[in-house]
Amino acid sequence: MQTPSKSNKPTTGTNLEHARMHNRRVVLEAIRQAGRLTRADLTRLTSLTAQTISNIVAELIGEAKLSAHAPEKTARGQPPIPLSINPDGGFSIGFHVEQHQIVAVLLDLKGVTRGRQVFAVSYPTFAEALPLLLRSIEAFRRDVAGKPMLGIGIALPGPFGVEGMSAVGPTSMPGWDDAQSLAVLRQMTQLPVLMENDATAAAMGERLYGAAGGLRDFAYLFIGHGLGAGFYLDNRLYSGHWRNAGEIGHVIVIPNGKPCYCGKQGCLERYVSGASLLEHLGVGADQDLADLDLTERKHAAGIERWLAEAVPALRQAISLLESLLDPETVLVGGTLSNDILGRLVEESAPLFPSVSVRVERQQERVQLCTAGHDCVALGAAALVVLAELSPDYHALLKD
Repeated sequence: MQTPSKSNKPTTGTNLEHARMHNRRVVLEAIRQAGRLTRADLTRLTSLTAQTISNIVAELIGEAKLSAHAPEKTARGQPPIPLSINPDGGFSIGFHVEQHQIVAVLLDLKGVTRGRQVFAVSYPTFAEALPLLLRSIEAFRRDVAGKPMLGIGIALPGPFGVEGMSAVGPTSMPGWDDAQSLAVLRQMTQLPVLMENDATAAAMGERLYGAAGGLRDFAYLFIGHGLGAGFYLDNRLYSGHWRNAGEIGHVIVIPNGKPCYCGKQGCLERYVSGASLLEHLGVGADQDLADLDLTERKHAAGIERWLAEAVPALRQAISLLESLLDPETVLVGGTLSNDILGRLVEESAPLFPSVSVRVERQQERVQLCTAGHDCVALGAAALVVLAELSPDYHALLKD
């Protein structure tokens, strides 16, 4: 599923005893990159000694994280035994907490979805969402009873921990103090728990399951009720020191423009977001777009008004991302309907001239995401698996 950041060669290990867990992850990463490897392959690829490889492989087979297959036929000598990741060797749970629903997924060790649940909510605080999270966790644990659960990933709209921004307006999620919430859930489940913003988790989900497969550098514009960006740069996720990288929704694109809930005027999110679309449709910005049939004739004029504002603002956002990050492409996705997102991408042409205008381009400058509406939950769950399997989960995805 993933690979080191600079080349296709797996991360090299160390034979120091205190680095045993690191070496285990190096071995697992190498096998997952290739699909199947023998012990001799692992010795050659990781620079670990044959004895170290033998010990680690025996340990991982004993834990059911690796499967040994029928020996390969060779001309002479003892035939090598191929090894692969055992999908039942570990599971993770991913949650996408939105303003109006919670999506939960169960992934196995190979990243395959093994379960899914959806709950209707309305701006749930952590205390309100906790019973639903626990219900999903208990159900998924029953589904894989007796098999190891690696942890839980939660993705929700940011920004995190920013006074005056994290709990104001219809695009935010108040009542989610990440440190306190994580501590409570860890204590109640006795599992590792991580929290990530939705756009960053979406970028990982798209890299694993969608149009970003094989890309080393891209930006993901996630249009949900609000707007955020996820960054995958130099073959790794970039989330920033406080995990608030990509809060592009609060970049001013129209000086003295529409008042924003953050206190500024003319923020990008006031023009490109589900909340701004709702305003143009003449309903409250805190409503659920899923409750509206946007194909109805009565919504056509509102959609056109929104596009007239959103498209120029989106062009500015794409130009900004291209100039700052020099990505292979900018992907546009989110929880809006594919029809709406498709029109937004289509009508963004022609884009502004930028450093991304190159004759040798292999990707379109802007593309529609393909991983689907579970992308965020999948990304959140995948981060847990990657943290277990890789020496550096930010640097794993296979080219």
